[in-house]
Amino acid sequence: MASDLQTVAQLLNATLDHRQHKQAEIALKAEEEKPGFSLLLLNIVALESLPLNTRLSGALCFKNFIKFNWVDEEGTYKLPENEVVTIKKELIGLMIAVPPSIQTQLGETISVIADSDFWTRWDTLVDDLVSRLTPDNAKVNIGVLEVAHSIFKRWRPLFASDDLYTEINHVLSKFGEPYVQLLAGTDRQIEANKNNKEVLIQHVEVMNLLVKLFYDLSSQDLPPIFEDNLSDVTTLLHKYLTYENPLLATDDDSESGPLEFVKSGICEVMTLYMNKYEDAFGDLCKPFITSAWSLLTTIGPETKFDILVSKALHFLTAVASLDRHAQNFNNNEILGQVVEKVILPNVSLRESDIEQFEDEPIEYIRRDLEGSDADTRRRAATDFLRKLLEKFERLVTDVVGRYITHYLAAFNGDPTGEWKSKDTAVYLFSAIAAKGVITTTHGVKTTNSLVNVVEFFQNNIASDLVADTGVEPILKVDAIKFLYTFRSQLTKDQWSSAFPPLVKNLASSNYVVYTYASIAVERVLFLTNDSGEHIFGKNQVAPFSKDLLEHLFQLIEKDPAPEKIQENEFLMRCVMRVLIVVKDSILPITDIVLQHLIAITDIIGKNPSNPRFYYYHFEAMGALVRYAAPSRPEKLENDLYPPFAGILQNDVQEFMPYVFQLFAALLEARPYGPLSDFYKALVAPVLMPSLWESRGNVPALARLLSSIIPRSAADIVANNQVEPILGIFQKLMSGKTRTELYGFDVLEAVVTSCEVSAIQQYFPTILTIIFTRLNNNAPDKFKQRFVRFYHLVASRDQLGLGTDFFIQNSNTVQDGVYVPIYLTIILPSTQQLARPLERKLAVVSLTKTLADSQSFAVKYVKGWGKTCEALLKLLENPPMPVTSDDAVVEVDVDDLSFGVGFTPLNTCKKVPRDEWPEVTDVRSWVGSYLKAADARQGGAVGRYVSERLSPEAKAVLVSYMR
Repeated sequence: MASDLQTVAQLLNATLDHRQHKQAEIALKAEEEKPGFSLLLLNIVALESLPLNTRLSGALCFKNFIKFNWVDEEGTYKLPENEVVTIKKELIGLMIAVPPSIQTQLGETISVIADSDFWTRWDTLVDDLVSRLTPDNAKVNIGVLEVAHSIFKRWRPLFASDDLYTEINHVLSKFGEPYVQLLAGTDRQIEANKNNKEVLIQHVEVMNLLVKLFYDLSSQDLPPIFEDNLSDVTTLLHKYLTYENPLLATDDDSESGPLEFVKSGICEVMTLYMNKYEDAFGDLCKPFITSAWSLLTTIGPETKFDILVSKALHFLTAVASLDRHAQNFNNNEILGQVVEKVILPNVSLRESDIEQFEDEPIEYIRRDLEGSDADTRRRAATDFLRKLLEKFERLVTDVVGRYITHYLAAFNGDPTGEWKSKDTAVYLFSAIAAKGVITTTHGVKTTNSLVNVVEFFQNNIASDLVADTGVEPILKVDAIKFLYTFRSQLTKDQWSSAFPPLVKNLASSNYVVYTYASIAVERVLFLTNDSGEHIFGKNQVAPFSKDLLEHLFQLIEKDPAPEKIQENEFLMRCVMRVLIVVKDSILPITDIVLQHLIAITDIIGKNPSNPRFYYYHFEAMGALVRYAAPSRPEKLENDLYPPFAGILQNDVQEFMPYVFQLFAALLEARPYGPLSDFYKALVAPVLMPSLWESRGNVPALARLLSSIIPRSAADIVANNQVEPILGIFQKLMSGKTRTELYGFDVLEAVVTSCEVSAIQQYFPTILTIIFTRLNNNAPDKFKQRFVRFYHLVASRDQLGLGTDFFIQNSNTVQDGVYVPIYLTIILPSTQQLARPLERKLAVVSLTKTLADSQSFAVKYVKGWGKTCEALLKLLENPPMPVTSDDAVVEVDVDDLSFGVGFTPLNTCKKVPRDEWPEVTDVRSWVGSYLKAADARQGGAVGRYVSERLSPEAKAVLVSYMR
């Protein structure tokens, strides 16, 4: 039955109240199932009689609903056709009519729809937009251009392709001419209304969108219509780069006005043209260079100009990248001007930075560290300086060096009054000392050979790191950050003396200082030398790990509110790193660490709000499981079951994939012996189809199920759970490629753990599912997984499986199907198996086929020879022995994408299982196995060798059998 508008509006309202938020979300989920839900939301968004907040909540809900329910993976609509048509028809008119805050949400929704539909399934869109543009109604034009921008900005990051160019040309053919006219028209409207504040602001907002669209339309290639009018268009843009009108200024020093956005956008467009279309734009750029320069030398320090200053600096950086323009800067005096008038004012600390340091420390750190400061003055000025350094290394080093000396002298003359001068000096030194990219793993790898990083540290910075009192907190942070940035430049010995004072700074009472200390400690523990060994390994860190961890937990747990505990992911990342480094030395303090981690899990589970924090948190648990569970499995199982079960009961979606992985890792730590009652109780819930609906759960659930099956195969058979488990295998196989490999994990666990009598009846169906997938042009990965599965079955003849079992069941599915699959898939893909354990498994399987298979002995005579050749090929390129891999494969988390998908825990990855641990020397095993089979069968194997093999193959095989 259809939803009721009033009900849904009330639920949307309730989601805004944190007390009812969870229940309202669940109730809305139920409403989603009813027909016409999307149109109902649109009605709510359109209804002017409803409060703005309700409408905004409706727009947000609509955006998320469309994100997940518009099309499936194949691009087929999931909504009924009438809804699709109505949404496309109504959305643009609605977006033009609603207030700006709602416009943003609807714009993002249009962008989602455009991803799958534009332009082939929505070819009327551009005509619809153009028909709504007006010569003078700014409000309508803003709505239309917002829609256009939300669609065309998708092109900016894409790689060039024929389809993309076809789409852009489709747009330009309809939109190009009206765009150029509107640009000129808007310029006239701004002139005509220059004294009418309200109307003026709206037309400047139109100009702002036109500049953004100019970027969108030029982002892939220079549009012919722009090229033909480039002189006129750039003259108009230059006019607005230098335009002033007091009516457009804001009173607030921190709030950018409409004009700042227009000018920033123009600098961005010019940067693009400088980088991509310099041949067309090269001579037209001179007035922009002059104006950008004068902007930078006259603009004040207020934060409202930050974005404009940084975009103007990006433009000059692009200018400096091109040799013919860079020469403008190539002399001592001009560079002195650049440093004095542009670099220094923008790298010096401002009051607003100090306020943020004190009042919003975590924001200060994130901005500083994660490059979310791309639009800050400091970052942009540094990029400009480093670009100049790249072109004129000695000149820039000398000029900046003079300022560094000057600022250090000022500080030394009056340390209390001039501490900011020292901050500037250290910042400038770091900017010119670092070369190339600064990596997340090793910091700065190459330095400017004209300066000495370690000497500068010892003379000017080390004292700030060591001092207990009397140092400004920001200078403390500078000292820690210097070590962090240049961590690869210190030798092991230098680190041995720098590390203890660094750790000591964790005891600071200042939030930014102790957080930066934890960031630097974590990265130093991650640091390896050229031969890949950690500079500080288990033996160095273990002695003080207890105090270090206790202190970190104390900092994390200082404020017990869920959002405060998980606010600072850097502290938790440091906890994780310490646990990874000390490995099994953690055993004596496992209890303490476990109690802290469990307490934190319980608190943040009430309201998970920082994905990075809880990712590191579960990695820390993973490290504990990995290094403590093998020797104390009961302890960890008993302590971790209650909090994990709580997460599943309370349906904390964000944590589930992590919990399933940790449950699996706990079981894998003790692969044998009966399951505890805890885990037995898990089997039924894990088999619930609803859990497998969420794609983020699938990899972890498949691993958990695969680790439960071997430990409770008898119970599973007794409780008639084999069929539901195979049902899950079937579901995973029908998923589009992304889940089918997990299907094999589940299937292999069943086949290797249950008696043949329990699975025999299902085997033809299993093969039908796999063969069907092989026929629908399966990817190579799928073929290789199938081949691994084949060898697993073929090698287990002593357990009632084996080659003949596989052949017999294949022929039940379809008579004669085995031979083509064996010749075109199994034999060729076997040679492609890359992992040593899989190659070993194939060797065992092929050897047993030659020795024991009736079908190959009697029926497939040619196949016997081909199998033997395949086996010899595998043996001549033998699998390398498996080294015990103790290192946690370091994926730097910054490279992981968080969110809806699945994030694997690296600390407790599944260890590949050796199906044949007793086979150590593969060649001699093959020889002795075939020799024994020959004896058992009265010389039959020897006969096949002499009758069915080429002389070369025979010689090799006989040498093994000796």
